[in-house]
Parts: sequence; C-alpha cells; structure tokens
Amino acid sequence: MKKLSLILLTILLSSIVLLSGFKGVNEYQANTNPVPPSEFEVLLNFLETNRNFINSPDAPALIPASEVKKNLKNVKYHIIDIRSESWFEYGHIKNANNVPAADLLTYFEKNIVPADYDKIVLVCYSGQSAAYYTGLLRIAGYDNTYNMNWGMSSWRVDFAENSWLKNTSSDYAQKIEISANAKAANGSLPVLETGQSEAEAILRTRLETAFATPYKESIVKSVDVFANPDNYYIIDYNTDDRYSKGHIPQAVQYEPNSSLTSAADLYTLPTDKQVLVYGATGQETAYVVAYLNILGYKAGNLAYGSNSFMHKTLKDNGWEAFTKKNVNMYPVVE
Repeated sequence: MKKLSLILLTILLSSIVLLSGFKGVNEYQANTNPVPPSEFEVLLNFLETNRNFINSPDAPALIPASEVKKNLKNVKYHIIDIRSESWFEYGHIKNANNVPAADLLTYFEKNIVPADYDKIVLVCYSGQSAAYYTGLLRIAGYDNTYNMNWGMSSWRVDFAENSWLKNTSSDYAQKIEISANAKAANGSLPVLETGQSEAEAILRTRLETAFATPYKESIVKSVDVFANPDNYYIIDYNTDDRYSKGHIPQAVQYEPNSSLTSAADLYTLPTDKQVLVYGATGQETAYVVAYLNILGYKAGNLAYGSNSFMHKTLKDNGWEAFTKKNVNMYPVVE
C-alpha cells in the first residue's frame, strides 16, 4: 500500500511540474507576442519626443508687424502670404510670396531651402489661419516658422476693418460663468488608419491630409457655441487666473504649454464630439488645434477667441484685446 501511494505521489508531482512548464511556455509566448502600439500611440510618442512645440515655452510663435517691417531688406527673412490672390493683389508686404495654404508643404520642400532663413513668416488676414498652418509646419519639423501677430490687420487700417475690427464683440459678456468645471475622465483614444507603421510615415500622411483640408473647416463662431454648448467639449486655454474671471459656460480650463501631453490631460479629450479650443485671440489656440487634428481629434478653433464675445473684459484687464492701437500704417505693394 505504501508503495502504491508513493507511486501516485510521484505521478502527481510530475504532472504539476509538467503543467507548470506549459504555463511558463504560454507566458513566454504571450510576452514575445505583445499587442503592437496603435498608430495614434506611435505618432504621439514621436511628437512628444521630437516635436512637442505646443507643450513648450516657445509656443505660440508670433512676431509683431514692426519686426517684419524692420526686416523687409533682410535676406534671412522670408515672408509667405497665404491670403487669396485677389487680396494679395489688393495690397501685400513688399517681397512677400503668395502661396496657397494647401501648397505650403510642397513649397517648403521644393521651392525654398527653409534652413537658409532665420525666420519664415506666414501672413494672413487676422493671424489665425497663418498660426494654424505655422503649427502644422512646426510639426513637420520647420522650427523657424512664425506667424505675424494679428495678420495684415496690424499692417494697415483697411485690412483691420475687414477683419479684426468688425469681429470684436462683447455681446455674450453677460452670459459667461465663473464657476469651475471639471475635466472629463480619461477616455478612448483617436483611431488613425493611415496604413503606416513607422512614426514619420504616419505623420507624413496626417500632414498631407491636414494641408489638403481648408482651415475654415476648423472654425467655430461664438454665436454657435453659446447657442449649443453641449455640441462641444470646450477648452478654455488660459491660465487659472484668467479662467476664474469668466469663461464660456461648460468650458474647462487647460493650462497653456503643458496640459496637452500624455503625462497630463491629453487623454481627457473626447473622441465622440468636437473639441473646441479658445484663448484670447484664436492665434495661440490655432497651434493647439493643428496639433490635435494631426493626432486624430476633431478639434475646432473659436474665431477671434475671447475677443469675439468678451472684448471689453479683455481691454479692462489689459489682456490681448485688439483695438486700433494695434494697427500700423505701413506701406504695401498694390
């Protein structure tokens, strides 16, 4: 009997060892066949490692009209005007090159040597679309690109009258709120389907799509936001002290230059509704919208920023309120 028990015990121990061996093999196989990162994860890791401009102190990349005027004869400055051909012919900065926004990536790759310039300055009507495309070019690796602050509105008064001066408003100043709203919880991530696996190939495809998509598709007007705030996840891209002075109802505060990273609050952005970003002017946030669109979020920029709904509040606080004081009377080529 003892002999039989010993044999049974030996068989049992052998079985345990054998099963443990199979478990070890299965674990090894699982570890050697991990789930590959998604295109979004590959792209985000690349951008945060190499092109993390919007989460740096360097953003936004604005230069004043006075600096452009001072460097009109400087061969190290290259001016690109992305306005329509008719407006370019109406009046443009001397030596500026008229390039459609959709052609900018090709222009940088085939028509100029970007590294030859200290600064490449994009110019538009208000500074907002130029900021958006400057953001895309920064993501593409062109770190010497800037947009001219306030666009041609800061160059001469007739341009300002057609853009900034007629779009500043305090119509919704009585509808802003001061109570803080909580950020959303981390949710699902964007799904990119470029068919590429390498980061730079994914980025290239995303950039081509972004440049082929008109900036106007990312514009949201304040009248629509105040009428239908539930349609958006609204980001007040300002410091906390500004946020506490008043913001769009339901808006959530995200800290400029630091919040939209994987280590901070990027994953709180929803993928099932438009993420509307606004700041004081729409220029600083145009960079953010460019970044988020590249990552696959559906992002929108509030036209003219807070200037479009609480202009007087900006003036009273000494913030970036556009007025005639921002307008110069510089010459143009007609």
